[in-house]
Amino acid sequence: MGIEENVRIVREKMAAAAVAAGRRPEDVLLIAATKTNSAERIREAIAAGVDACGENRVQEMLEKNAQGAYAGAPLHFIGHLQKNKVKQAVGLARLIHGADSLELLRVIDRVAGAKGLRQELLLEVNIAAEASKSGFRPEEIPGLLDEVSSFSHIWVRGLMAIPPVCASGKENRPYFDQMEKLFIDNGQKKYDNVSMDFLSMGMSGDYEEAIASGANMVRVGTAIFGQRVYP
Repeated sequence: MGIEENVRIVREKMAAAAVAAGRRPEDVLLIAATKTNSAERIREAIAAGVDACGENRVQEMLEKNAQGAYAGAPLHFIGHLQKNKVKQAVGLARLIHGADSLELLRVIDRVAGAKGLRQELLLEVNIAAEASKSGFRPEEIPGLLDEVSSFSHIWVRGLMAIPPVCASGKENRPYFDQMEKLFIDNGQKKYDNVSMDFLSMGMSGDYEEAIASGANMVRVGTAIFGQRVYP
């Protein structure tokens, strides 16, 4: 099957999961994880109706952007952002997923200020306390929001998480449920630069379970583009 048909199938499954959870399908955004895919294939996904494109590597994002790969869709950065790459990502990516340390948040705020803009981002939560992953501990989020509320050039739009790799998406439901509770609990806070709008979780193997647990943004690569071929 081609990209257009794959997007249609993913959309149908997303809609079914949303309706089963008592939510509107149009309230769940589909982010195409475009890592290693060509500009041509990305344009196919945009034409098929994905809501945004998400890149994992800054250099790849810059190269494809120069080729007009993302025309017609918002561009997100969904990978691990290194501090020395912040200057290139800020302003180009509408939304940075996975701001994973206070130090990185400070750098983003400083760079965005120098560029005269406010960068939208999500806070990454290491929901399973995995040593191999970065991100904030769930219990750190309330205090973190208090601290970043004084930052003038970032806008925290919500939370994101990548649970452990499991054989079945259902195995991640407890982590997704924990994230939903964290999202709702911290959504009560009122700051000028914090609005809990997006809960980004779920990928090709578990996006239906993530939607069932409240995700309103899913990052799907393989189910749209097929298995990645690495150079």
